[in-house]
Amino acid sequence: MRPLVCLLHVLALAASLAAAENAPKRIINLADLDRFQEVGDPHCSPDGKWVAYTASSVDREADKTVSRIWMASWDGNQEVQLTFDNESASSPRWSPDGKFLSFVSSRPGKTKGSQIWILDRRGGEADQLTHLKNHTITAYEWSPDSRSLLLVLREKDASDDDDKPDSGTPKPPKPITIDRYHFKEDVEGYLGVKRNHIYLFDVASGKLDQITQGDFDETDAQISPDGKLIAFVSKQDKDPDRGTNSDIFVVDAHPGSTPRRLTTYPGPDSGRLAWSPDSKLIAYLQGSESKYFAYNLDRLAVVPAAGGVPRILTEKLDRGVSLPAFSADGQSLVFIVDDDRSDYPAKVPVSGGAVERLLAKPLVVSELAAGGGHTAVVAATDEAPAEVFALEGGSLRKLTARNDALLGEFQLGEVEDIGFKSKDGTEVHGLITKPPYFQPGKKYPALLRIHGGPNGQEGHEFEFARQIFAANGYVVVNVNYRGSSGRGAKYGQSIFADWGNKEVADLLAAVDYVVSIGLADPNRLGIGGWSYGGILTDYSIASDQRFKAAISGAGSANQLSMYGVDEYVFQYDNEIGPPWRNPAGWMKVSYPFFKADRIQTPTLFMGGDKDFNVPLIGGEQMYQALRTNGVATELIVYPGEFHEFTRPSFIRDRYERYLAWYDKYLK
Repeated sequence: MRPLVCLLHVLALAASLAAAENAPKRIINLADLDRFQEVGDPHCSPDGKWVAYTASSVDREADKTVSRIWMASWDGNQEVQLTFDNESASSPRWSPDGKFLSFVSSRPGKTKGSQIWILDRRGGEADQLTHLKNHTITAYEWSPDSRSLLLVLREKDASDDDDKPDSGTPKPPKPITIDRYHFKEDVEGYLGVKRNHIYLFDVASGKLDQITQGDFDETDAQISPDGKLIAFVSKQDKDPDRGTNSDIFVVDAHPGSTPRRLTTYPGPDSGRLAWSPDSKLIAYLQGSESKYFAYNLDRLAVVPAAGGVPRILTEKLDRGVSLPAFSADGQSLVFIVDDDRSDYPAKVPVSGGAVERLLAKPLVVSELAAGGGHTAVVAATDEAPAEVFALEGGSLRKLTARNDALLGEFQLGEVEDIGFKSKDGTEVHGLITKPPYFQPGKKYPALLRIHGGPNGQEGHEFEFARQIFAANGYVVVNVNYRGSSGRGAKYGQSIFADWGNKEVADLLAAVDYVVSIGLADPNRLGIGGWSYGGILTDYSIASDQRFKAAISGAGSANQLSMYGVDEYVFQYDNEIGPPWRNPAGWMKVSYPFFKADRIQTPTLFMGGDKDFNVPLIGGEQMYQALRTNGVATELIVYPGEFHEFTRPSFIRDRYERYLAWYDKYLK
């Protein structure tokens, strides 16, 4: 972008912000849903002067979300759009020599499908760098000398879209042969024998050299700063599908090399991996023992690249961590801590010692990138969606403002912390969002909205769902029930093999609390959630009849029928046990379906017909049960959608149905 254009962009943004600041505030509505931009994937330039990132927005006419590459100057004075195509661009990466910025896109080119494109920093259009016909790019990074790319590729099979002919009669589908223990995955579909392997791509010649082979997948590949070694994560047990054990490996950065295993912990050792500046240490994450797969808590560890005993650096920190990055001098690591409604950056000396929290403000930091002597993060608060910030000392300095003008239009609902006791005395935490222009002393209809996972948490970040419900006159209650992350290993693992018990007690205690303080109208209570939130909705309405409306999205109640149908067979076999060995245990956790005659709450069931995570059968069965019993119910099926929806018109339709269902029974 020319300097004059940059100046005009800054002036226009300043003018729009000033106008928004002076305009009367209004409440948010569904028409605003498609106006927000989602910011992510920051990467600092080698000279430290810029941060490249992605900004995704909705193309209403095409009914899709398009991601484009931007960069923000480190001084915060400029934001420059780099890609403008109607096809998404993602994964921006700087070449270490600072000459190029690369990205992945399926925009039209000499070779179709997702390819790596390259922008010359001196100007000009992007050029297609790779011409891969038989592989799909799953990840990539630059080599330190900028002469090659480290690629993680999966060999294509007949089901990949790129193999379909442009015209003429489509090829008939081939039968799918299944011979794996873990044989299906949401979005990926039925899993075949194709694996992810590591390659080196020579930028000048286009030559592609395969580095790893075998019947294993490699992920999180990172090349050492000296360019000699590639570190990666792989599951290489006899039958990798039958466990969660993964390890850190290194391999010489040239063909014909034999990988060396660096870790032997009988559980997940995983990424994101980070190399120390001197190429001697690799930082990684060590997870919980395998049986706690669904309640995993990662700890930060380092291992010598030459081999040796790993060291856990956050062993005394009873919180999960993620996204490690070495400081420029290699003496410390910065990372993200998942802690009781916040995700904050912290650092720890590589030699060991106390963990230092870098930000005290309640917020959610979702991404972190270090480079060019700087650290950039993507952070959100209750009042604002995620933007890119410079992390400097103990404070954040804003670098992007993709949503500022839009936010200036709104009077948002206030978000507050809550804490209360469950029926067994356990301390439970959560959040409430009040309607804009809240009136103290007035009782409001209340919605208990339940997060999925269960290993996840409600945090201090802007959520459209909370604000749209609050704007429509509801008090929104979000609970980090037992099983959630952010409260330590014991809290998360406490529901092991006992689903629908402690979580429901915690959720009902939250409702008791908001009623007791005079905030919620006890005669106008609604409940709902997606994924495990939908599952807990089914558990709750089968346990308590106080709710006047429920919405169960991508949920299930007859858990026995999920065995072999969804993607969680390892968890089932190792937590509940196979159904033929523990039929009583399976009946216990399936009580919403087998006690469906207890349910009186009008319930809306929803799901995507391509969902392999929690297949639609879970909602279909409960819909049929309630319809059989004469309880008001509907089933909404979204064609072509997986567990997480991507079609903007369906996402908006879902919100419209949420509001219509709750309004019908609670207003």
